[in-house]
Amino acid sequence: MSLISTINKQFALDVQKGLSAQPKTLPSKYFYDKQGDALFQQIMQLEEYYPTRCEYEIFDTYKMHLLDLFQKNSDKPFKLIEFGAGDGHKTKVLLDYFTKKDQNFQYVPIDISRNVLNVITNKFSRSYPSLDIQAFHGDYFEALKSLETDQNYRKVVLFMGSNIGNFSNTEAVHFLQQIHQRLSKGDLVVIGVDLKKYPQRILDAYNDKKGVTRDFNHNLLKRINRELGGNFRIDNFLHYPTYNPQTGDAQSYLVAKEPHEVHIKALNQRFTFDAWESIYTEISKKYSVKEVEVLARESGFQLIQHFFDRNKYFVDTVWQKN
Repeated sequence: MSLISTINKQFALDVQKGLSAQPKTLPSKYFYDKQGDALFQQIMQLEEYYPTRCEYEIFDTYKMHLLDLFQKNSDKPFKLIEFGAGDGHKTKVLLDYFTKKDQNFQYVPIDISRNVLNVITNKFSRSYPSLDIQAFHGDYFEALKSLETDQNYRKVVLFMGSNIGNFSNTEAVHFLQQIHQRLSKGDLVVIGVDLKKYPQRILDAYNDKKGVTRDFNHNLLKRINRELGGNFRIDNFLHYPTYNPQTGDAQSYLVAKEPHEVHIKALNQRFTFDAWESIYTEISKKYSVKEVEVLARESGFQLIQHFFDRNKYFVDTVWQKN
């Protein structure tokens, strides 16, 4: 069985499980196909979407300090392992600086989107001909498992873009504990975290005036139509984001405006929607600084240092396994 057919089989199973549940849900990881990748690139350029600009600012301001931390108390070269590589816009700041400083390091981008990996590998291979790039297509933990016996490098895991916010707090602790288990003593993680702030600013980031975030969510239904033979009527589904300033949960839903029946050929199954029935698609949790520090402790890591943008909208926090 080909890799793509294996991925589609899992996609089909996850769609079947999510649309059979009450309430209905779809995994946010399936936002990212070729069309979804392109839409997310547009989102990152939007006026309302501040996280990318904030994290870029942090890396540009503190790249020297980050390099010092990656080398501190270690006589090994480091392996920069990026979970969810994306377009590499922010990572390029670090790669530029590290290569200009003639650092001995390896870059390992990991992503579930083969399209993203092809784009980023080609781009960085052209920009940095001497850089050792070892792209990994698939699951984060599969990648870490394949790397955990390598004692020739200090592993530095980048988990940027506030992707940790795509988990509930319990899920985040479990996820980070699994990373901790697969790292060696002295290895580091750098985690980008979107911080709690003025609630409307957060809500606007998921409900932009141009409707790109709406199209990004709608693409999940279009992907079901394209790949699994679904017949979702896209214009019947309203994109509806919410934000709870107490829990820090920014959540996204697709809401059926009218009763609707969907047939998905790959599943040979029909799913019905009542008027105003919703599909839960995403959580993007925001944290306070204190909550970030609790997350580090509960995951077994030692906090090394926080790096903030000028407005303290965002933090890149560095943790170490001792």
